[in-house]
Amino acid sequence: MAKFSDLPLELLPIILVHLIKPHHLASACLVNKLFHTFAVPWLYNHVSIYSWHKEGKTKVVRLFDTLSRSHQLAKHVHRLEIREFPKSLSNSGITILNTFSKGLRNCTSLRGCTWTRDGSLSSEILMALHSLQELQELEINGNSDGNYNPVYLSHFTRLTKISIIMPRLSVLSQLTAWLPLTAQSLNSFTLICSSSHIVTDKLLEKLAPSLANVTHLNFTGCLKVTHRGVWAIISSTRIRTLQLKGVSVKFDLTTFTDRCMRADALRYLRSITLTVDQHTSIKRWTTDVLNLLSSAPLEVFRIYSTGDLLDATATDYLWTSLVRTHGHRLKKLSVHRMLISIDSISGICLFCPSLEELFVLIEPHFLNDLVECLSHAKSLRILHINYPFEASLNERATISQKNALGVVQRCSSTITQIGCNTEVGRTVIVDERGELSVRLELLSYESPDIPEAFLVVQT
Repeated sequence: MAKFSDLPLELLPIILVHLIKPHHLASACLVNKLFHTFAVPWLYNHVSIYSWHKEGKTKVVRLFDTLSRSHQLAKHVHRLEIREFPKSLSNSGITILNTFSKGLRNCTSLRGCTWTRDGSLSSEILMALHSLQELQELEINGNSDGNYNPVYLSHFTRLTKISIIMPRLSVLSQLTAWLPLTAQSLNSFTLICSSSHIVTDKLLEKLAPSLANVTHLNFTGCLKVTHRGVWAIISSTRIRTLQLKGVSVKFDLTTFTDRCMRADALRYLRSITLTVDQHTSIKRWTTDVLNLLSSAPLEVFRIYSTGDLLDATATDYLWTSLVRTHGHRLKKLSVHRMLISIDSISGICLFCPSLEELFVLIEPHFLNDLVECLSHAKSLRILHINYPFEASLNERATISQKNALGVVQRCSSTITQIGCNTEVGRTVIVDERGELSVRLELLSYESPDIPEAFLVVQT
């Protein structure tokens, strides 16, 4: 009889990659020496600690204590996400910071670091990160006041990706000195604010020459950013991803579209995220958007409304035209806080053969009609259904396990994730006693990556 130990060693990493939860990987490390050899690098490859994790603050301290003591373990860390931190440090605070600094310096293979907890970033941590030669991506909290010296940011000159959350004026002022130093390598730039008035067109115009190589651009919650500032940047770039969420109400989409069309500025664009104000003329906005994207090789389209748009038929022309022009390429369509009609969804599922991800807002009583549409989406992997807020108050806010499984069973066999409002599940295929038939089961979502539906959107 064949034994598990008879399997070729090269299959073990392929098996371990399906262990999603860290504690499952930790258990695999204890099986034997061979499992330990293959499981440890995967366990430490991507380390993330969020504020909602149980005893998150304690876990952060323990993590860096381990990393500071063991260079062998720390060298396996390629991506680090610290979204929780013990803000109130006691008299042992200096010792803890030294432990954090040493632990970071031991992560010699670190390529991406996220450190976004307000008040947790320090000059010592920035200096430790700067010592890491492999670091390419940096996402930080922009509140430097009393926490760190923003001048240290200029030491990072080889970054490919910069994301700044809630930047203060002191950090924004440093950008004009910092970005030119990393301009050659930088291809992704993000500013995420909370109704900020300090990120302005004037600032973006100053930064534009240093962002010439950027292909991914994201401005969220920047209430003073208009078409003028965005155009100053993308007019000289080969932009591939553009996210504009919660920018100025004075953003003139008609003028922006005209400039982009004349310069063919979006000829490389594959992904766009736009916000539509609920007081905007949908007809005018739709015309501008379709013209804006007319020459783009679009694959991803996200749209957010600043308020619930409850007339599902109001956007039918948008979806019909979008599918007609880009349907053969579209891989992801995400609609938030805007009802979409069943007829439009049907057209999307029928005429977007490469569609892999779909996020829609529908009335609960249209669920059965939606399922019929989904049966035509042959490449669908991820599905998330939202209900209008008013409907969620009066009816069950999520799909029952039974109904969710029924939806999955009507979808293509490619489906791996389904969600409704605040619940997300993943699908698995279970063999039945070696027979050829299979059955689908729904399990709880386990990945450390946050589903898009739960990401905070600034509108």
